Amino acid sequence: MLDLNNNQFLTEEEIKEQAPSIYTMKASKDTSKHYVHIPTTQVINDMEALGWGVVDVKQVRSRDRQRGLYTKHLVVFGNNDLKIEGKDGDTVFPRILLTNAHDGKTAFTFAAGLFRLVCENGLVISDQNFGEMKIRHMGYDITELKETITKMVEQLPLTVECMNKLKATTLSQRAKEDFALKALGLRFNTDNKNFEIETILEPTREEDKGDDVWSVYNVLQEKLIHGLVNYGVGAKIRKARKIKNFQQDMKLNQELYNLALEYAN
Repeated sequence: MLDLNNNQFLTEEEIKEQAPSIYTMKASKDTSKHYVHIPTTQVINDMEALGWGVVDVKQVRSRDRQRGLYTKHLVVFGNNDLKIEGKDGDTVFPRILLTNAHDGKTAFTFAAGLFRLVCENGLVISDQNFGEMKIRHMGYDITELKETITKMVEQLPLTVECMNKLKATTLSQRAKEDFALKALGLRFNTDNKNFEIETILEPTREEDKGDDVWSVYNVLQEKLIHGLVNYGVGAKIRKARKIKNFQQDMKLNQELYNLALEYAN
């Protein structure tokens, strides 16, 4: 599961322990002759020079130890000098999520994220306004990285605009239930399952009570990511599992955000 709520930067030892593939210093033998190997550590160092430190890392598990050296990994960057202060006290901190691998199959992909202070919750918000950007393994320098990160930071006002739109749009009970059913469909095969929609829409904290899209979206995101969902199959009641795979986490996060935007347009 993604952890976007850390404001303390990880040490090199902590990064290496949690995601050792980040420190692979050579590419897989399966890469093409055009592939330029760029260690993720180089990007980490360059990001640090731009004011962004590592707050979380993950890597895809592999049973093959050799393949595990080159497997896809995630690095979450935070910048404590940047934050978005909501008028209602709902402060969020931008995050940049880097995915990479050393197998020649993955470009450096940068996605936008938010850490929501009020509930210590992490949201991935790649959309048409604040989307993914890539740097390919065909040549790289810090200038290109700086331009990429600068573009993302320049678009932060658009993030505020989107948040305000979500907060300003009120949903009827029927629309909330429709939103919840579509959100459930993003994670589960809903065939032959009975979900407790009223329970799923029930906030776990006072700050998330409300009928606006932003509040409902945050409630649904937390319930689905953390597995706080009960459903019935026949006469049995089952509890959903917490998402632990960072790729599944990011995919669901992005789809939920785009779904929320549909209700605010």
